[in-house]
Amino acid sequence: MKQTPEKRNALRDTPWLDPEQTPHVQLLDIRKNYGDFTAVDNISLDIYKGEFFSLLGPSGCGKTTLLRMLAGFEIPTQGRIILDGEDMSAVPPYARPVNMMFQSYALFPHMNVEKNIAFGLKQDKVPKAEIQERVAEVIELVQMQKFAKRKPHQLSGGQKQRVALARSLVKRPKMLLLDEPLGALDKKLRQDTQFELMAIQEKLGITFVIVTHDQEEAMTVSSRIAVMDHGRIVQVATPTQIYEFPNSRYVAEFIGEINIFQGVVENSDSENAAIISEEAGCRVETGRSTDIAENAHAWVAIRPEKFDISTEPPSDTRVNCMQGEVWDIGYLGNLSVYHVKLDSGKMAMAVRTNRARSIESSITWEDRVYLSWHPSAAVILSN
Repeated sequence: MKQTPEKRNALRDTPWLDPEQTPHVQLLDIRKNYGDFTAVDNISLDIYKGEFFSLLGPSGCGKTTLLRMLAGFEIPTQGRIILDGEDMSAVPPYARPVNMMFQSYALFPHMNVEKNIAFGLKQDKVPKAEIQERVAEVIELVQMQKFAKRKPHQLSGGQKQRVALARSLVKRPKMLLLDEPLGALDKKLRQDTQFELMAIQEKLGITFVIVTHDQEEAMTVSSRIAVMDHGRIVQVATPTQIYEFPNSRYVAEFIGEINIFQGVVENSDSENAAIISEEAGCRVETGRSTDIAENAHAWVAIRPEKFDISTEPPSDTRVNCMQGEVWDIGYLGNLSVYHVKLDSGKMAMAVRTNRARSIESSITWEDRVYLSWHPSAAVILSN
């Protein structure tokens, strides 16, 4: 079916929603065993051209093993990897149109920046004039012109990271794999570099696949995220979808801070759902339907910033309103974090933006407070 210009524009940045788009990378029933241990367990995944795709999960979840199989450093026990329509099963790492950037950077200490970047092209016997042109191009791309003659020991951590990135890009791979590439940088530099990576990736249009255990990093750079647990992918979605609509308690708790309360589904229809939760001490209405049966046990998840915290009660304290005492306060400058011990004994976390310049807070330790929220803020989870 021919698409209208409006539909094409809407799908331009979401090719996974377009049935006419062909995946750039396909993982088909990938499994990797080490003896009796299964590191990657029957993963199937489509990644589209130009995506900045993240594999996110804790240590030991299989994300780096999956990345190494994409690079060809590990051979799948089962399954196939298709890149740009070509089966990579019998293609060795050096022959794949893929490059990998490691956390350690692995720069040659005796070579300056230019020679480090040019090394792979020389190995491929690219003509000298073309090497000079391509090296100059990527040095400018990563803004390292002033440091082209320096050796690695004369560079900062962030500069080394840029050289490693330039060396990975100079061979013009179809896909760039990044294994915890920013892990060695301090927080401020890591945040700045994340946006630089995004700008470079968008300019080049190369498919980036990054492995990280840093939730904020994945949320910042990714077009989509695959959350992994024990060798399996448990959810694939955009950062917004994963944060706002996790499909399980595991995903909800792994991505950011969240409050989770157990309860029993009271009703669920086409427009809304409700849970009675003794832990919350109230009736929780979500404003969203759920396929969980009535009277079934479930959990309701609410992000800390979704709460309105006040010493004054809302008009109805029976619905979407928890009560308790301020147990602890964390002042973070732009935010204040409140730990509230509810009447049920369960602890809840609320976050409030400090919009006004003030030394004294209107809410302090041992205050009696009310946590209320809009129905759209709550998500019901079955597992």
